Amino acid sequence: MKIALIAHDKKKSDMVQFVTAYRDILAQHELYATGTTGQRVIDATGLSVHRFRSGPLGGDQQIGAMIANNDMDMVVFFRDPLTAQPHEPDVSALIRLSDVYQIPLATNMGTAEVLLKGLEKGFIDWRLIQERRK
Repeated sequence: MKIALIAHDKKKSDMVQFVTAYRDILAQHELYATGTTGQRVIDATGLSVHRFRSGPLGGDQQIGAMIANNDMDMVVFFRDPLTAQPHEPDVSALIRLSDVYQIPLATNMGTAEVLLKGLEKGFIDWRLIQERRK
């Protein structure tokens, strides 16, 4: 499975903590991330992560393009709902695309834990059906 990892600045430490806790599960999948988040995950865990640009510089849109091409299976996006984001339209577009293409999306650690536990137990294997890849 292809999993995107995105975190706003005030949530990057939470993302590192989350990936560290679920390293064994995540290590079995292809990881993608926006720039700084990806680098912090790599530094903390040693996992292989394909890094896109920083979110405000187009990284959110690069992940959104993968979603629109049905080439992303899950998104873990730790958003900071209390801080205005200069790229909020990109954030909204990414969330909308996840809904349009039925991509499992977690925007907080509690939901992300449920998704990864489900991933581990095969509850998201429907994403692997080849017909969904067209």
